[in-house]
Order: sequence, then structure tokens, then C-alpha cells
Amino acid sequence: GVSQEREASLRSRPAEASAPRRERVKFEDVRLYLVERKMGRSRRSFLTELARSKGFIVEDVLSDVVTHVVSEDSQASSLWAWLKGGPVKNLPVMHVLDISWFTDSMREGKPVAVETRHLIQVSTTPTPVSTVSQYACQRRTTTKNNNKIFTDAFEVLAESHELNDMEGPCLAFRRAASVLKSLPWTVQNLRVTEDLPCLGEHSMCVIEEILQHGHSFEVEKILSDERYQILKLFTSVFGVGPKTAEKWYRRGLRSFSDVLAEPGIRLNRMQQSGFLHYGDISRAVSKAEAQALGNIIDEAVRAITPDAILTLTGGFRRGKDFGHDVDFIVTTPQLGKEERLLTSVIDRLKQQGILLYCEYQASTFDESKLPSHRFEAMDHFAKCFLILRLEDSQVEGGLQTAEEDRRGWRAVRVDLVSPPVDRYAFTLLGWSGSRQFERDLRRFARMERRMLLDNHALYDKTKKEFLAATTEKDIFAHLGLEYIEPWQRNA
Repeated sequence: GVSQEREASLRSRPAEASAPRRERVKFEDVRLYLVERKMGRSRRSFLTELARSKGFIVEDVLSDVVTHVVSEDSQASSLWAWLKGGPVKNLPVMHVLDISWFTDSMREGKPVAVETRHLIQVSTTPTPVSTVSQYACQRRTTTKNNNKIFTDAFEVLAESHELNDMEGPCLAFRRAASVLKSLPWTVQNLRVTEDLPCLGEHSMCVIEEILQHGHSFEVEKILSDERYQILKLFTSVFGVGPKTAEKWYRRGLRSFSDVLAEPGIRLNRMQQSGFLHYGDISRAVSKAEAQALGNIIDEAVRAITPDAILTLTGGFRRGKDFGHDVDFIVTTPQLGKEERLLTSVIDRLKQQGILLYCEYQASTFDESKLPSHRFEAMDHFAKCFLILRLEDSQVEGGLQTAEEDRRGWRAVRVDLVSPPVDRYAFTLLGWSGSRQFERDLRRFARMERRMLLDNHALYDKTKKEFLAATTEKDIFAHLGLEYIEPWQRNA
């Protein structure tokens, strides 16, 4: 701490020496508040004078202008309870600091950078670690990811394993990222992660490395690896998966021009469109563009059947501002009438001259084949993968295009799926995502409830019966889960 002798000698000076002289302020954007609890009044006034003599602003009253709260009370829970009981609204953005930060700053003669060791952390975190579920369907994601530095690293590791066709480690990192995304607090030391679910040894090592060095050496090595960069580039093309990318890489191809110039490569229709419209479909789609596409599809569907049901799903339904494509469910209130709906919609889009690419898959849905014991990535309903031409004039606020782009239109990826209306709730839940949320929902159903859930149905293995649902809430209720809103499913 601040030297006791210096403190005593300053205190024993004549009264005029300690009269409140306003020193020249050197650090305008730092405003301290010293907590009197545990510090005592005389020590507080001494430390206040000391800080002011070095050009710091020290506030006498705790208010929203304060940036740094300094306390000698090491009992985090009682200090935080006291702070939260006060009038301050800005508490989440204030630094709540141990006296060591103050001492370091006085020694340096300037506010030192806040390090983890300086922080007095809420020991009673808003979510006790013991209550964090291993299942994403029992966790609500917050709008702000408080642990982005860790989750970004896990995403790179997951992606790297995915490109290497290693599903186990890929899922493990995705699960770890998902847990950290749901925390309403930031991981600031390794101790708080000890009882969190889904964090294996490898994940813990990455967290530790980031806490110590501010980054992960393993992740940096992956990001600078040529093979990873090339495979990521190739798989960013519509219709190119990890296996095709790997095949091209092994042939010595390193760029799009290499691929397009290679005589031995036969691109399928999807890949040809992927390259043709790469500039457009590799760029993010905005919420306004998704809404404009919704209007186009809605108009086409209602011209065919006025009482059709059209729902925007995917990331946009989960409240995202941007996505890489736009997904819709389209069906009819009359069972069976949905069967020819998509082909009619496709014909109509063709007539309008806005259909740039289309792959239609007819329904292979067969009720007698349910329940499916093996989860399949794709459901069996009729669906189509489209690329549509979207005009600037159709989008509120205009298109998301590059400065130099003068075309006045862009290509956008759109997926449509058309389930029978009695399967609508299951399809909506499945297509709304996120992928990790859905994965854990199915795992929860299987492991905790002895039920089988997919985009087609929910089957109770104990009762040996299918459970009907007309809304997502019905499905959550059958599973004995609290309903989670779509925007809280960004797992």
C-alpha cells in the first residue's frame, strides 16, 4: 500500500497544508471514487489528496460520472451488494478495483492499465456456475457475447477440425463456445470455469493461454496455415463442401482461377452458380434485404394460394441483423395442398425473370418411416435452394453493395421448405436454429426424456406414441422444458 510513514508525516503537517488545493487535472477521462467502507474516513481523505496532487479527478460522491471505483474491501459479495443497492446505473461499465490498482497508479504517476488481478469480481456471478446446463436448450443466450475472445478461438478450432473431417473435436469446441456464449459474465480467471459443463482439457488450455497472453498460439498457427486458408476459401463457394475442397487442394490448386482453369474439373450446376455469383452471395444479407425477399415470396405464394402460411426462419428469426442466406417455410392450411406449392412458386419466379438458380428436391416424406432413429441433417420435405435477383428499389434503405457497384441489383441465396401443416411446428423449430441449439434439443430429448425429436415429429419411446404439436411451445411443453424465445437460441 501507500507508505504508512509518508501518510503519518502528511497528516502531522500544519492544517493549511491539507486545505483543499485544486491541483491541475492531468487525466480528464478518469474519475475515481474511493469507497470509505473498510478504508475509514481519514485514510480516504489522505488518499484523495494524494491522487489529486498527482492530477487525478476524485469524486466525493458515487455517481454515473465515475469510471474507476477503488476499494480496500476484499469481500467482493458485500461490496457488490452495497454498490448494486446504490443509485448508479453505469455499474456494468465501471471498473471496480482493488487498492493495488490505486497504489500502482500512484507509483507510476498515471492511471495504469486495468489488469485481471486489479479487479474485484462479483463472486456471486449472476448465474451460479452449478446451474449452467450442459444443454443449450436449457440456456438462454444474451444479446451480447461477453466471452467473444474465447468463443472466436473455439470457432476457429471447430472449423479447422471440420475441414479435417474430425467430427468429435469439432463438436466439442462448438459445445464449449456455446456454453461461454450463454454466460452473462466475462471469464476473467480459470477458477470460474472449473465447474462449467462441456469444457474439456483442450478448451481449458486455450482459455488459460488467452488469459495469460491475450491470444491463443494454436489458433494463430491455424489462421496462418496455408491449407486452412485455402480450404476455407474453397468451401466459401456455394456447392463446395470440405471433401471437394480437399480434393482440389491435393491437386495443387490454390485459387479460384486455378480451379476454373483446370481442364480436369467438372463443376456441377450449383458450383457454377456459386462461382458466377460469388461476389454477391459471399457478402452478408441485411435484415432489410431479407424482408424485401419475404415480400417477393409472399406475393408469389399468395397468387397461388391466398391462405398460404409463410414464415421467415433461420438467423433472422433469431433476431440477427445479418445472415448469409434467407430461409422461409411455406405451407397451406389444407393438408396435401402444399405438395405442388413450391413448383408453382418456382414457375412464378421464373416468369418474373428473377430466378438466377434453382435446385428443387421433391418430398420424400413418408409417415410410415417415422420415427427416424438416425438423425439426418436434411429433412424429407419438399425444398428448393434458389439464387434470386433483388433490385435496389425493392429494399428499404437500399441494397448491401460495394461502393463501386453500379448494377442496381444483387444476387441473394434463398431456401424454401414446404412441410405438411401438421408438421409445421417441428419444421419451424428445426429451421429456426441455431445448429447447436437444435443439436442439444435432440440430445436432451433422447438422453433425458427417452424421446426422438427431428424436423418431422416427436416420438415418446416409453409410451410408444407420437406427440402432436401445433406450436413450438407445445414441443417444449412435451419435453418438460421452459419455452425459449427464438432470439435466445443463438447458441
